[in-house]
Amino acid sequence: MLGRPDGARGPSPLLVDGRLTAGSGGAFPTVNPATGQTLGEAADATAADMDEAIAAARRAFDATSWPADPALRVRCLRQLRQALRRHADELRELTIAEVGAPRFLTFGAQLDAPVNDLGWFADLAESYAWERDLGRAEPMGVPSLRRVRREPVGVVGAITPWNFPHQINLAKLGPALAAGNTVVLKPAPDTPWCAAALGELIAEETDIPPGVVNIVTSADHRLGAQLAGDPRVDAVSFTGSTATGREVMAAAARNLAKVFLELGGKSAFIVLDDADLRSACSYAAFAAAAHAGQGCAITTRLLVPRERYDEAVHLTAKALTGIGVGDPRDDGTVCGPVISARQRARVEGYLELAVREGGSFACGGGRPAGRENGFWIEPTLVTGLTNDCRTAREEIFGPVLVILPHDGDDDAVRLANDSPYGLSGAVHGGDAERARAVARRLRTGTVSVNGGVWYAADVPFGGYKQSGIGREMGVAGFEEYLETKAIAESPS
Repeated sequence: MLGRPDGARGPSPLLVDGRLTAGSGGAFPTVNPATGQTLGEAADATAADMDEAIAAARRAFDATSWPADPALRVRCLRQLRQALRRHADELRELTIAEVGAPRFLTFGAQLDAPVNDLGWFADLAESYAWERDLGRAEPMGVPSLRRVRREPVGVVGAITPWNFPHQINLAKLGPALAAGNTVVLKPAPDTPWCAAALGELIAEETDIPPGVVNIVTSADHRLGAQLAGDPRVDAVSFTGSTATGREVMAAAARNLAKVFLELGGKSAFIVLDDADLRSACSYAAFAAAAHAGQGCAITTRLLVPRERYDEAVHLTAKALTGIGVGDPRDDGTVCGPVISARQRARVEGYLELAVREGGSFACGGGRPAGRENGFWIEPTLVTGLTNDCRTAREEIFGPVLVILPHDGDDDAVRLANDSPYGLSGAVHGGDAERARAVARRLRTGTVSVNGGVWYAADVPFGGYKQSGIGREMGVAGFEEYLETKAIAESPS
């Protein structure tokens, strides 16, 4: 069934306590965003299925050697990476069909990159200093030998979105498992097949013990709240909207569970007055249109020097028009469909809002001609707005770029930071040191300077302000899944 979202062999399974199961709630359809047609079905878990998964994860943490056996964890993560690599061709086609992801992205962040990153977390677990000697001291006159020990948090509830399912599922599973935790993964209802395929490979091609990883697909969003609020869950790792993140945090707070939140963004792309304007506008257009703008860290506000605003509008609109939309199966496609009819309606609502706020479209602004089937939006450049307009402040999650004028470096920084979010950003300028100085002033978790790419397994990712709490990836992301224990003993 792996890689065959056509319903030919029934719904994709849940993974609960080491068993691939249909669950108790029947099935729900998964849809191809490019065509709007049903691909197949996924197991529709119930609250009872989620309860069973949490209980299995709790038992596996409390009653097996998994938390105390780094060597086993390292071996299993490497097995999983190899299994994913063996099935890369099937997973690639599945991802294109279910997510609507352009093919070129599956060779990067949509598939190959996160699979390779599992090796980095395995290597980290193998070399990590789980215990550190602080030496001898005499606090309050008592001779003591002190050590600091790092230990897994326990049961992790991982709740993930639909836009980059492999990347986000593995960015949570990789470090959580490497650290010695057990996991219950609740993927988005829009992309259950990607998660179910992962569950099949874990069950059939790795030595990961039963209960260590449980994957629960469901059309019922309440199961995410159930997972976040269950007292048997020690930590909750959530990626999604800021509004839902607040609800997850409130549910986890009832048990004072540890929380990691990677939330929304409205990131700014700053073009300085000494930048190559044509290059910068082309880069900004590509970033905003890739995967139909469905990325939390995408730069969706383009800040350009006021005196070159009209030129920047022309160059950016030309670039976006050249990108257009295309079949995600084609090698040359950059902008495919949005994920669903619901998401298309959301984007169209913001386009209507932009007009009411006094904006206009230098290109795009609606559905592309000849794309009656599927969920398509033209790459769109919105002009004529100010930074206090909702269209310029709220996350749209579509191929929509708002262009705004600035009056120099200080004003550009002010505009960029005048946002409830702080996830990412970009600076383009001719003087590298000047561009770096502007980047240092941005209140964001990641910044690209002159096209630099920060995405990698060893780079911590996360946001300031309402873009989240904590970090994912890197050593910092790994340590989100650890507790700290101090031990002191009397010298013998």
